[in-house]
Amino acid sequence: MFVDQVKIYVKGGDGGNGMVAFRREKYVPKGGPAGGDGGKGGDVVFVVDEGLRTLMDFRYQRHFKAPRGEHGMSKNQHGKNAEDLIVKVPPGTVVIDDETKEVIADLTEHGQRFVVAKGGRGGRGNTRFATASNPAPEIAENGEPGQERYVTLELKLLADVGLVGFPSVGKSTLLSVVSAAKPKIADYHFTTIVPNLGVVETEDGRSFVMADLPGLIEGAHQGVGLGHQFLRHIERTRVIVHVIDMAAIEGRDPYEDYVVINEELKQYNLRLTERPQIIVANKMDMPHAEEHLQQFKQKLNEDVPIFPISAVTRQGIRELLFAIADLLETTPEFPLYPQEEEAIHRVVYKLEKEEAPFHITRDDDGTFILSGEKIEKLFKMTDFSREESVRRFARQLRSLGVDDALRARGAKDGDIVKLLNYEFEFVD
Repeated sequence: MFVDQVKIYVKGGDGGNGMVAFRREKYVPKGGPAGGDGGKGGDVVFVVDEGLRTLMDFRYQRHFKAPRGEHGMSKNQHGKNAEDLIVKVPPGTVVIDDETKEVIADLTEHGQRFVVAKGGRGGRGNTRFATASNPAPEIAENGEPGQERYVTLELKLLADVGLVGFPSVGKSTLLSVVSAAKPKIADYHFTTIVPNLGVVETEDGRSFVMADLPGLIEGAHQGVGLGHQFLRHIERTRVIVHVIDMAAIEGRDPYEDYVVINEELKQYNLRLTERPQIIVANKMDMPHAEEHLQQFKQKLNEDVPIFPISAVTRQGIRELLFAIADLLETTPEFPLYPQEEEAIHRVVYKLEKEEAPFHITRDDDGTFILSGEKIEKLFKMTDFSREESVRRFARQLRSLGVDDALRARGAKDGDIVKLLNYEFEFVD
């Protein structure tokens, strides 16, 4: 089964908790704090593996959670950093943030790595909080939560040449003749239901990758037929080979076929019209094919090379392959996304709007609800089993302006304030 789009959940490992500990050694009076820091949580890392061809593995596992860091220990021992979680993806994988719909990575080369979810840093032990005024603190942080997000993975095949055309025009037959690929071939529409790849070698030793894409029909860009599922695979191809049934076996006009398919490519993505095309007039061994070819040439206004061939008898195949190889040598790669070109040469800094540290809303029963990424992270990193840590959290809230904001919203002494799944009492 060919899987080329999937949505998954990834979460970096949480950092290990810091520890509250004190030195208790013979002959060392007032040994002082000795709690170690927690270790860093593991990252979730995508690594390109050229041995993979589809996203099939993600059908069975859609949650990826990296391990958390080890907790800090006594005697100032640092907890061990967690191992990264390596997730293998096929070349040609595009990673899209599910919330913002922004492309965050385009992974094309074997061994390429991308950290999709960062692990949290380890919490600090009480040694870190010692000061002249408080030489024996009983404060330690919990580990920072790892980054979590939903991402959509899209596979866009890495082929140099894409075969397009209506169903049953002979694309699969052509691929089977010029390469070692063994696509399914039959005389009914949509025999090919998954893209097929084949490596083609010309007589003079040049080689390229050709993809046979399932048949397009009118309305494919809107989801009609099978073609819309696979139009994304043509985005990376440098040359489009347009296969046309010149014998008009199914009664369609070959020129009309040409116009309709080009319109579908244009509607799907305007940048596809930038790619050079070669027209393959297939089935020239059939009756009336020569006559239809002459009519086709009269109607054709564009300057597009036409190669009459017969995939069955192999007539004209040699010349076609030479022409494709020549065209590939002069055709540059088309970056899928404009930022790719910039990323190679320079770092791009984007102005991001600063998020408010907290938001206050009211529940139906009058409860005040606190939310916000920063305040929730502070809460998760606080050890509520120790009085000093709780007081520190209260000071952090005050410095962020939470107390004043609650008063401005009408909070009175004894009102309930909710943060995540916990409730606090507001003390004025």
